[in-house]
Amino acid sequence: MEENRLGKGLAALIDSKEIDNSSSSYREKFDITKILPNPFQPRMRIEPNELIGLADSIRESGVIQPLIVTKDKNSDKYLIIAGERRFRAAQLAGLKYVPIVIKESSPQQMLELALIENIQRQDLNPIEEAFA
Repeated sequence: MEENRLGKGLAALIDSKEIDNSSSSYREKFDITKILPNPFQPRMRIEPNELIGLADSIRESGVIQPLIVTKDKNSDKYLIIAGERRFRAAQLAGLKYVPIVIKESSPQQMLELALIENIQRQDLNPIEEAFA
């Protein structure tokens, strides 16, 4: 019988051996129109005022941390694994290109990485955590 893993931290819930960080490539300028939102995004609401503030910062300083994306198997586009707020703010700022890191990722890994990234950055609200 599997040991109860609740209350033991995120590592107890997600098998870190399944997340492979070795197969990725970096692109400094990537066409923003070839990027799609993450269908597994755990964050259901992005505060408009925070997005406006981030867009202002991006207009001034650019996107400092690249988006993490994976190739969409059904099109010539890429799905966001991490960085949807940066993506939306970059769109709002009028950017045509953003920096990206391309990673091979399964749907399960996309969900896990998006959850990890959101928990590490800005707290998900309790409803978003429950759905994730």
